[in-house]
Amino acid sequence: MVAESFCPKQNDHVPFILGLQPSALVDSVARVDCSLLDRIPGERGGSIPVAIEELEDILKEVETSLRDEANDDSSSSRMKTMAGGSVANTIRGLSSGFGISSGIIGACGDDEQGQLFVNNMSSHGVDLSRLRKKKGHTAQCVCLVDELANRTMRPCLSNAVKVQAQELTKEDFKGSKWLVLRYAVLNLEVIQAAIDLAKQEGLLVSLDLASFEMVRNFKLPLLKLLESGNIDLCFANEDEATELLRGEQNADPIAAVEFLAKYCEWAVVTLGSNGCIARHGKEMIRVSAIGESKATDATGAGDLFASGFLYGVVKGLSLEECCKVGTCSGGSVIRSLGGEVTLENWQWMYKQMQVKGLPTPEGL
Repeated sequence: MVAESFCPKQNDHVPFILGLQPSALVDSVARVDCSLLDRIPGERGGSIPVAIEELEDILKEVETSLRDEANDDSSSSRMKTMAGGSVANTIRGLSSGFGISSGIIGACGDDEQGQLFVNNMSSHGVDLSRLRKKKGHTAQCVCLVDELANRTMRPCLSNAVKVQAQELTKEDFKGSKWLVLRYAVLNLEVIQAAIDLAKQEGLLVSLDLASFEMVRNFKLPLLKLLESGNIDLCFANEDEATELLRGEQNADPIAAVEFLAKYCEWAVVTLGSNGCIARHGKEMIRVSAIGESKATDATGAGDLFASGFLYGVVKGLSLEECCKVGTCSGGSVIRSLGGEVTLENWQWMYKQMQVKGLPTPEGL
């Protein structure tokens, strides 16, 4: 079967930044009590794949819990459904918040969730000409947010449609400047194929380390990827950085940045409420978080940090300025539920950028 593309490719409109998300994903994000998290298998705060039956059971548990707490229709305000996935969050942020021409490579199913993904991403100006539509199911993820704004994710990728390595072509990457990736061992073949084609077309490559479980359980393939020299920019959060250097004498964020900088031109470790550390060449910078940001939900914080940092790199800003834009952008998404930034919170971010003397996107 030939996969259907949502939009014809146009030579006069090539996305500056492309994101590879092999499977389109729809997030169901909910605020929950810690007692509910105790009933969900796996560690809190991480991302562990589940079967569709488990996902449906979790959703039923969440819906029941929200109804019991609210005892009225207001429970709907505590749960949102939107296009999700780390790469999709970053790409959507670049397009809608920073005005950077962006597109996504991947596949979605011919189901309700697939149409929701398409509607959401296209409404934010994301180019979908490289998104294949296939017969089958679109991936889903439940994101559970506790009282401290920490999120626990349970993605269901089993039987979901995805773009395969052999489906990628040079044409997918021609004319673009950056490729944004998220590490996932199940997608290693398509990730490697995308990197090979992107490098043939002269693209720079950004990699997010995904989760501490992914780094812990599949460190060797990750190290091989880094050691290839094809990753130009790497993002890790503090937990992922610790796992990367587990067993070493020094496993702190500074050591992790220095380790990543051996292989990547830009290396960034985000530290949540403590800001971030980054290195570019011989320069190392530490930047504080945005103190004025009130955390409602940490979902997408790292993804939107990446949007802001990439915007800074594209605009030729200094390393410190890239970090500051990243903290402003990451701070914007945690002010509401889910990985999608509201218009009100984009306006908040632009104000923060102006206060810090950072160039805001033109025309937005």
